[in-house]
Amino acid sequence: MEILQVILDACEEKMTKAIDALEKEMGLIRTGRANPKVLSGVMVSYYGMSTPLEQIASISTPEAQQLLIKPYDVSSLKDIEKAIQTADLNLNPISDGKVLRVNFPPLTEETRKMHVRELNNLLESYKIQMRNFRREANDEVKKMENDKEISEDASHSYQDEIQKLTDKYIKLIEDKGKKKELDILEI
Repeated sequence: MEILQVILDACEEKMTKAIDALEKEMGLIRTGRANPKVLSGVMVSYYGMSTPLEQIASISTPEAQQLLIKPYDVSSLKDIEKAIQTADLNLNPISDGKVLRVNFPPLTEETRKMHVRELNNLLESYKIQMRNFRREANDEVKKMENDKEISEDASHSYQDEIQKLTDKYIKLIEDKGKKKELDILEI
């Protein structure tokens, strides 16, 4: 029975990691408000090395539609500005010599719908991933049953536990998706 718990724990660990990855990806989908996560993938050429923007500047949201980027080293301001412009985020930073301001234009209805479609595709891919984790865990349990390592009752019991776990994580994905969709559609 101990090995069955290991299978269940491994399945849950994979699902938890997938939820973490989903949250990161959802953070990249623009909503009506400025969000520092949008810049999380921006790499800046800093003293010849490609460095994440968060490591060389503080990013804050002084207003709902604006990000404020304060470099720790003012000499890197031009490099940060260039990195944001070339990051294919449709953002145009404005420099005052000490800080950068990035204004987020309000999303159009068409853009909102496009982001909701993008979100729904992302959510569906993660639900599929959860079902694949379930299938892998069930296959391991069924193999143990076929090899007579566990009884049929134990096999069904653990498959039920795996299903409950899958349902829990799929519901979590749906809940996070609904919250994000409301953020996107909020004007």
